[in-house]
Amino acid sequence: MRHRRPGREKAMGKKKVLVIDDEQIVLNSVNKILGHGEYEVEATLSGRQGLEWALGKSYDLVLTDVRMPDMGGMLILRDVKKAKPSMPVIIITGYANVQTAMQAMKLGAAEYIEKPFTPDQLLKAVKTAVDQAAALETEHKVPVHKEEILRVLERAAVDTDFVFKLLHRWADALEEYDLTGPEKLALLTGDIEWIEKQVGPLTEKQKRWLQRPLSAEVLKIFGW
Repeated sequence: MRHRRPGREKAMGKKKVLVIDDEQIVLNSVNKILGHGEYEVEATLSGRQGLEWALGKSYDLVLTDVRMPDMGGMLILRDVKKAKPSMPVIIITGYANVQTAMQAMKLGAAEYIEKPFTPDQLLKAVKTAVDQAAALETEHKVPVHKEEILRVLERAAVDTDFVFKLLHRWADALEEYDLTGPEKLALLTGDIEWIEKQVGPLTEKQKRWLQRPLSAEVLKIFGW
């Protein structure tokens, strides 16, 4: 498989797609399906390298596996959507991880596709994600919901049942709050640095639940 050079400009009229997956067969399949049509494909087996490329270069779409050895797709989704809110991200998942992929869509992913996928399934998901991104081009102008973030922090500092729901139900526990996907992901992954940049310094009480030990299942999902 020929991978495009990282610094190469987008081919004329083609959408540029970044694929991040630790299985070479998946990279080959995506390149075969997308690479000969209206898309230009770059691919990497490394989650960390993929995140670096996604943040440092120009793409129209990112496809990422949900579980990889060095960095999980949920963290890639979180960091891409924080830096580039209008960038569509598609989660690639196996059957056992479909529930995680559905959570990812509630947290900002555009679509998910399940392995093994057909050419039609991949093409449909990519077209849907790109079209939605074009329609929502001004989404990045949405202000940070500081008051809502603080509401969650204050409640979690005193409500152990709420913290349990956050740990086990993830996005579902935040349905009543007016938060974007990146904001929910920052709270669920304990991204204190980003949160403090948005709302100001946190108290020790507010930080305590963000610094909680994560369960083995959550660690596995987020690739830590």
